[in-house]
Amino acid sequence: MLVFVGAAQVAPAADLPRGLDPGADADAFPSTYVPAPSQPLAITGATILTGTGEEIAGTILVRDGKIEAVGAGLAIPPGYALIDGHGKWVTPGVIDIHSHLGAAGSPSVPANDDTNEASSPNTAEVWIEHSVWPQDPKFRLARAAGVTTLLLLPGSSNLFGGRSVTVKNVPADTVQAMKFPGAPYGLKMACGENPKSVFGGRGRSPATRMGNVAGYRTAWINAADYARKWDKWRTDGGTGDPPKRDLQLDTLAGVLKGEILVHNHCYRADEMAIMVDIAHDFGFRIAAFHHATEAYKLAPALATEGICVATWAEAWGAKMESFDGIEENAAMIDAAGGCAIIHSDDGLLIQRLNQEAGIALAAGRAAGLPVSRGDAVKWFTLNPAKAMGIADRTGSLEIGKAADIVLWNADPLSVYARADKVWIDGATVWDRADPRFQAPSDFLLGQPGQDFAR
Repeated sequence: MLVFVGAAQVAPAADLPRGLDPGADADAFPSTYVPAPSQPLAITGATILTGTGEEIAGTILVRDGKIEAVGAGLAIPPGYALIDGHGKWVTPGVIDIHSHLGAAGSPSVPANDDTNEASSPNTAEVWIEHSVWPQDPKFRLARAAGVTTLLLLPGSSNLFGGRSVTVKNVPADTVQAMKFPGAPYGLKMACGENPKSVFGGRGRSPATRMGNVAGYRTAWINAADYARKWDKWRTDGGTGDPPKRDLQLDTLAGVLKGEILVHNHCYRADEMAIMVDIAHDFGFRIAAFHHATEAYKLAPALATEGICVATWAEAWGAKMESFDGIEENAAMIDAAGGCAIIHSDDGLLIQRLNQEAGIALAAGRAAGLPVSRGDAVKWFTLNPAKAMGIADRTGSLEIGKAADIVLWNADPLSVYARADKVWIDGATVWDRADPRFQAPSDFLLGQPGQDFAR
């Protein structure tokens, strides 16, 4: 049995300091998130898209920060704050599975960019949370667009970029106060042009796609060897010199044990197929391909593998590997029974994820695919929650889940939709009509107009 990070912890060896024992130091930077105070509330009369595919007209009851009930004809208990939703729409909070907010802070200058530790093809030892600046003003702008949860990822310059972190989109002084309690860590990997161009340009490997693959395989071999050494040392009673702790291999071994989720930047279908083969060879699972503009070519196979596809509707062609993208990509994944996700990878697009899903929905319908509005809402709510390992707690309006909710002034898949109110764990974090939520940050002074809330 492997003994690294994650849920299945082992007792630290008595004579090892915590920092030297990967079995004891799994949560070195724990979440300190505490939900803000909330009151019972009832949203009445709205069209509710639950995130599970359902579309109903009714009421949502929230109590103690959780969804208490959803349905038509619900009686409203005394003491509940009433929100009139007539003529409006309700969805779960928007979840962006691919963001660099805080690590690529505003204003966008080199001094604020801490996303890529591009000093080696493998930097699995770095954690993006150590680059995150919680006061990045784009967190507030994302809240104004209904974004309640984000997966913050290292960049894609190298084969292994480092660990991700999942955060609640709440104002906070520290990143630990934003960390989603109990959310699994992720490992950012990258295919294709980025790693081969960054390191090939320096005259070192990987300089080709075959060099990329050799780098992945070598790293997994080393991780398995590392895990075996720690297992043997523990099996032998923890006597004698323990193996030397290696932060890079800690993360990779956590993937092999299934405790850390792989988020793989990969555009081309042929490369995705190779990555699936590698995962089979070394015994790990890929949670999601990100960007994945050619995923439609492999839609049935990715559905069978249970691998989610995070992509855009309209963003392709920025480089050769993304030239074969189509607007129908998400809809084709959905139609094949797969897990389609709309992501941003951008500080501005994160404010338009609902509209990007609307574009993908329209393209799918134009192509003859029977995609419903409820299906498209899943692309930016429940499906990213599944790929991030938090779908049991958020991502849909189901009883007992966190009251992460958006009240929209129009159909959320319309270009005219704006988030009127946003709640996280039942507490208001955005209210378009309340000036207390509108104050701009000093760090937006001199920024382009599109950086301000719509």
